[in-house]
Amino acid sequence: MNQPATVDDVLAAGRNTSLTTSVLEEWVHKGTPKQREYLHQILVAEHESRQDSRRRRLLKAARLPALKSLTGYDYSAVHFPTDYGRQALESLDFITHAQDLVLYGDVGTGKTHMASAPVAAACQQGIPARFYTTSALVMALRRAKDDDRLDKELASIAKNQLIVIDELGYLPIDTEGARLLFQVITNGYEKRSLVIPTNLEFSRWGTVFGDDNMAAAVIDRLVHHGRLLQFRGESYRVKTPS
Repeated sequence: MNQPATVDDVLAAGRNTSLTTSVLEEWVHKGTPKQREYLHQILVAEHESRQDSRRRRLLKAARLPALKSLTGYDYSAVHFPTDYGRQALESLDFITHAQDLVLYGDVGTGKTHMASAPVAAACQQGIPARFYTTSALVMALRRAKDDDRLDKELASIAKNQLIVIDELGYLPIDTEGARLLFQVITNGYEKRSLVIPTNLEFSRWGTVFGDDNMAAAVIDRLVHHGRLLQFRGESYRVKTPS
């Protein structure tokens, strides 16, 4: 007569087993209603645990400077296009359709906050997303190129469905860095969403890329399936000094 399984036996079996449909179908029909309910609760709990682990892994990989949400966000400084609004932004619908957002305006008016929040929300929904400052992204690309692993780095970046490139125009970029940044932006065209906060109007993007034609090509791709959100107002840091 078989001995009843101990708690340790069950835990060991669980660690070593990945259930297949055929096994589930066989054993679910053998069980009593109470046993099926118990099995169902285990499977639901396992699924939720795996989803939670995935969300935490994605959030860690996103490299957010701070965890932000659009709940309670002050939209008073934001001017939306006539065909795009707050609800469309918060729904993350732009990620589904590989659309881009350019957040343009004054320093300290909430652009980075608005860019960070969809990254966190996407990760919570199991969508890979990544936050970069422009300088950090260019530095990572340059290191990858120097180490002869640029293709691998670009492939890693491309796994994200949403990419934020913050602080565009804050620091100068050399010719090589501009070309590498251009490659990331063009590689994502119609494949993934980009969010680019900047305080530079489009007419000055040539100073970032060091080439007006390259800048025009970037802008053309961003506006084709994208929206320009304008920020106007006094810096939050000035209004609420520490």
